[in-house]
Amino acid sequence: MNSSESARLRYIRPLTLIVSLTAWCAGAAPCQADVITDWDTKAIAVASPGALGEREVAIVDLAMFDAVNSIARQHPAYLVREEGVEGSSPEAAAASAAATALARLHPEKAADFKAALDDYSKGLSDSHGDVAKGMLLGERVALRLCDSRATDGAGGVDPYRPRTQPGVYAPTATMVAATWPTLRPFVIERPDQFRPGPPVALASVEWAADYNEVKTYGARNSTQRTPQQTETARFWLMVGPQAYHPIARQIVAARRMKLVDSARFMASFAAALTDAYIAVFDAKYRYEFWRPITAIRNGDIDGNPATEIDPTWQPLDATPQHPEYPCAHCILSGAVAAVIESTGGLRDVPELSLTSPTAPGVIHRWSTLEAFTTEVANARVWAGFHYRSSTRVGTAMGRDIGKYVAVHFAEPVSKARHPEK
Repeated sequence: MNSSESARLRYIRPLTLIVSLTAWCAGAAPCQADVITDWDTKAIAVASPGALGEREVAIVDLAMFDAVNSIARQHPAYLVREEGVEGSSPEAAAASAAATALARLHPEKAADFKAALDDYSKGLSDSHGDVAKGMLLGERVALRLCDSRATDGAGGVDPYRPRTQPGVYAPTATMVAATWPTLRPFVIERPDQFRPGPPVALASVEWAADYNEVKTYGARNSTQRTPQQTETARFWLMVGPQAYHPIARQIVAARRMKLVDSARFMASFAAALTDAYIAVFDAKYRYEFWRPITAIRNGDIDGNPATEIDPTWQPLDATPQHPEYPCAHCILSGAVAAVIESTGGLRDVPELSLTSPTAPGVIHRWSTLEAFTTEVANARVWAGFHYRSSTRVGTAMGRDIGKYVAVHFAEPVSKARHPEK
């Protein structure tokens, strides 16, 4: 697979979205036993690329949790717990919350979401009256949740100012998630709450080791990277919620969670991932550390005699358009591991498995969460995107975020986090 083919696979194409929505409406019965994981899957099928898509799915999952929990009343609310909803169908409430949130997030597809919800509700076993009450509950909760995120900063104008000098050309690529350092988090208190210290010093032995490792193993034409390492690097070119949410759904299925517990787990999982994105972009744009393609092509100016310039060096695939430090995939995988560990780890799960749109036909499996996070970190070095020290910092930072979210999710809410309350 060449670079352009990988880039095409990295994002869900419009035709794929149309096919997904058509498939929703083709059958009347829910396609999975758990309405939460079913609609999480549907949300991912239409989510925007990358971090923005994770934010969208978090809103959907949080709306489903608050809707179901309004009926079950077993946990504190994330945002709202409606009163007087006894007898409402929890499955209808969750599905309606998801469809309503999706319609608000993607109004151009609102009719498709309504049709999907109508078909989905036909397969529910509750009475018509209970389904109707659940549908109304889900709609109310989702609108409240969407309103609470309407001014969180996700839709801001790109403020990134390229580093240059008067009259000197600077690359004109659009930066990714440059507004996210100011985006209001879902659970953590502020974007810089987990900001790490600066990257390694360029004069250090560690920098030389990082530089030479990625130069050797991350090069497009590397003779040292094995076929398995290349496959792993390509596997983790996927981004956004499709990369991690299938793992959460496997946990729900393996543990046979009750509906309200499934809703809470999926919501906290999605919130942790979105907050991890916010935190990592805060750090990335704070330090603006150079990517390997920049560093290696300028190896003669870093002041380190142990780094040798390669003016034509290329990574395995196209470098993401945001600064290097810390590794974002590593933060996300660390957050995933911490959230799962906080709720019992893999005791009921013999192994985790994933497929990837950027490595068609390949299935990766892990029997431990450490093996999972280690693979993600290795993949980003082998792809030529990140330095080893950045992966270590990223994984640790993600674990800290995941632990924090696991403890503080659905606590009594603060006005800073939910300004309309």
